This record gives sequence, structure tokens and C-alpha cells, in this order.
Amino acid sequence: MECQPIHIGLNAQLLSLSQSYRGAGISWYMVNLLQRLRQVSPAHFRYSAFLSDRAFRSNGINLNHSQLPTQQPLVRIFWEQVIQPVALRLANVDLLHALAFVAPLVTACPFVVTVYDLSFMRFPEAFRPFNRWYLRTFTTRSVQRAAAVVTISDSTRRDVIELLGVAPERVRTVYCGVDAMFQPRPAAEVAAFRAKHSLPEHFILFLGTLEPRKNVDGLIRAYADWKQRAPTAPPLIIAGGKGWYYQTIFELVESLNLAGSVYFPGYVPSAELPLWYNAADLLVYPSHFEGFGLPVLEAMACGTPVITSTASSLPEVAGSAARLVASNDAAALTGALSEVMSRPDLRLEMRAQGLRQAARFSWDQTARQTAELYTQVIERYGRL
Repeated sequence: MECQPIHIGLNAQLLSLSQSYRGAGISWYMVNLLQRLRQVSPAHFRYSAFLSDRAFRSNGINLNHSQLPTQQPLVRIFWEQVIQPVALRLANVDLLHALAFVAPLVTACPFVVTVYDLSFMRFPEAFRPFNRWYLRTFTTRSVQRAAAVVTISDSTRRDVIELLGVAPERVRTVYCGVDAMFQPRPAAEVAAFRAKHSLPEHFILFLGTLEPRKNVDGLIRAYADWKQRAPTAPPLIIAGGKGWYYQTIFELVESLNLAGSVYFPGYVPSAELPLWYNAADLLVYPSHFEGFGLPVLEAMACGTPVITSTASSLPEVAGSAARLVASNDAAALTGALSEVMSRPDLRLEMRAQGLRQAARFSWDQTARQTAELYTQVIERYGRL
């Protein structure tokens, strides 16, 4: 009798291809994982993804689209806790991968859960009260019941073990990757991009969702100090979608009289990201806390020098290729901006180091290690 394939279910309700901050971060991880899992998995695996975005395509994975508007948080919670267990049973799923923090409180099959970071515990003041309560309560229950927990950095792995009390042997670090589109682009292509967007010849770039833990206000203050000492300093471009509690960022720029030097182009579509990195002289990413820090990796893959912080996972991603400063040390950040931008030789050296560091990460490797974990869990728990 022929053995039936092992059926892996993937909760990807947070996957979004929308041109907003919802299409960044976690969604980008889901997109890249789902596009590669089938290619690197054993032949006896089959996959079903549960999602709402109908624009997403993935060869070899069955897509089950929700009839409910799960892009709305309360609807998504209802789907995850009430509808999902039934859907898993009807689809005869052997193993569930909850791709964003939370699994159903009741489910018949074993599950793996991915935890990106515990910022809602490390920086609770940066979250709205309901979001903070929901993430803390349901993530804690999910990881304590999970067959295995995936974290995207060793920093998050340590937090899951320390703050949520999960046994170390059940927590596996699987790093994110960098897409092949992130690479140095021809000078003519970059020049055409600059002209299209009316960008200056030289500028400093921040790229990420505008929210408190990204420390955008700290970057603006450090830039203001540097600009005061070096009036000819190039502009600062702060690109990214509006997250939460972002209003103070715009107010700070006005209060420091930087409206003519700091620009906000808004959310950047994923297809344009490589050209933004290529066009910039420097990426500055001084975040207080990150689960991984994709912009750091993507910028280095494009050959762009990087200044980032010593916080959480960022040293793991940057290695020795970036200039690292404490996120709460404004003077150090000002000094790093001044030094890196005044030394073309240093930027060339950082470019070469960044390209080597970025080559260590790939989404194929992420998918392969994730599929290996599925195999281990199935061997340990069996199947329905």
C-alpha cells in the first residue's frame, strides 16, 4: 500500500503583498519561505498554505484562501482560534507551522511556531494595550505547547528561553535570507532611478517601518547634531510605511528645523528596494530592538555601507562589516555618521566586507533548515 504524503499546513494569514508596511517584515519572510519550501523539501512532503491575499502565487503549494477578511486583526484572531482547527482537520494536516507567534489553543496535530522577536515584552510601551496583551498571552501559550519553536536569530532564541520558559532543545534558530535581487546595480540604472525620483547625488538612508523601537527619533537628533557641525552634510531620507506612534517623528523634524534636509518618501515597494539601497551613500539603522534586521542585510548585499546598533540581533546580521553603536548613544551615532561620510576609503572597505557578510545568508538555506525541522518533528510525534 502506497504511503500518503506528509501534509504540512502553513498559517500565512499575515502574508500581504499590499504596498504598505503590512507587506514588509513578517510578510516578506512568509513570501520567501513559501516560494522555496517545495523545492528544498523531501518528495513525500506536501504543503497547504492558509492565507487571504489572492495575489500571492507559489509553485507546488496548495493555497487555501480565507473567505473572511483576516487582514482585520480581530477577524484573523477568530479565524486562527475557531476556524483554523476545523480547517486543519478537514484537510488532514499532519503538522501545522504557525508562521507568526500564535497557534490555535486547541488543535489535533502537532505544530511548530515561528517567533520573530519579543519586542512586546522587551518594549511593551511601544505597543497598543490590546496588541501587547494578545501577543504576550497567546504567544506564551503557543510556544509552551509547540513541538518546536523557530526563531530568526540567536538573540530571539535566548529571549524565548529566558522570558517564556521554553526548554532550549525545543528552540531552533533559522536565519532569514537575502533575495538575489539585492545586489550592486549598474551605475546607469542607479542614475536613472535617481532622476526618476528626483533624488540627490548623495544621501543617507533609513529604511523601515516608522515605529518607536526603530529609533528614528534618535537618528534624527544625531543627524541634526552632525548637520550643525557640517552644514554641507547630505540629506537624510527616511523611507518606510507608517506603523504606530509615528507622529512624533514628523514633529521632531519640524522642531529641529530640518524640513529642508530630511525627506519622507513613504512606503517603498519591494521591487524598488535594491535601487534605494544602491542609490544611497550609507544606510543607518539604529534600532533599539530587532528580531533580525533585514534592511541591514539587504543593504550590505547591495554594496551599501551600514551603520547599525549593538542591540539584540543586529550584531549577528552585521558581523564585522558594519559600524556598530549603542542605540541610546546619540553622540556615538553622530560620530559614526561624521567618520563614515568623511572617509571614502572606509566606505569602500565597508562595502567589500558587507558583500562578503551578506553572501552567508540565503532564503534557500532558510527553507531547507525549516523543512529539516519538520522532518524531525514528524519523526518524534508521528502523524495523524
